Parts: sequence; C-alpha cells; structure tokens
Amino acid sequence: MDDGIGGCEGTGGYDDISLGTSVTVYDAAGAVVGTSSLVLSEFDADARSCTFDVSVENVPARKDFYQVEVSHRGKVQLTEAEAKGGAFAASLG
Repeated sequence: MDDGIGGCEGTGGYDDISLGTSVTVYDAAGAVVGTSSLVLSEFDADARSCTFDVSVENVPARKDFYQVEVSHRGKVQLTEAEAKGGAFAASLG
C-alpha cells in the first residue's frame, strides 16, 4: 500500500495498481474515447486506503454515459455530468 513517500502502490493481487497504471474511457457503444493513467497517489494510514487522481483529456461530450476502466479491473459507469464534476470513484478489495 504505502510506497514509503506518502503515495501508494498495490501489493499482492493488486500489484497492477500504481502510478502510471492505464485508465481507459469508453462510450456507450464500447468504443475507446480516451486514455490516461493514474497520477498523484495518497495513502491514508488511518483508513489503510489509497486514493489516486486521474484526468482524461479530450473525451467527446454529449454521450449518454461513459465507462471507465482502471487496468483490467472492470468498467465503472458514470454520466457525462458525473464525469465533468469529478465524481468518478471506484474501490478495490
């Protein structure tokens, strides 16, 4: 979990989750409309959890919804308003 400098990296079955892990955005038809990666991680020692920031540029607007996938962990669906408002959140474990 803690990378020793206040950030995060996954261990065990989560070792694919760290800075630079791929983030893919799909439209409702399943076409890739944007890619990025995890950045700026923060470890919360009290909750024993990690938070990563992500921003995906140039995603086409006016879609009914989007699906976001981090690494190969499955897609999380959100509306355009949620995406623009920074409401994307997912948890592992």
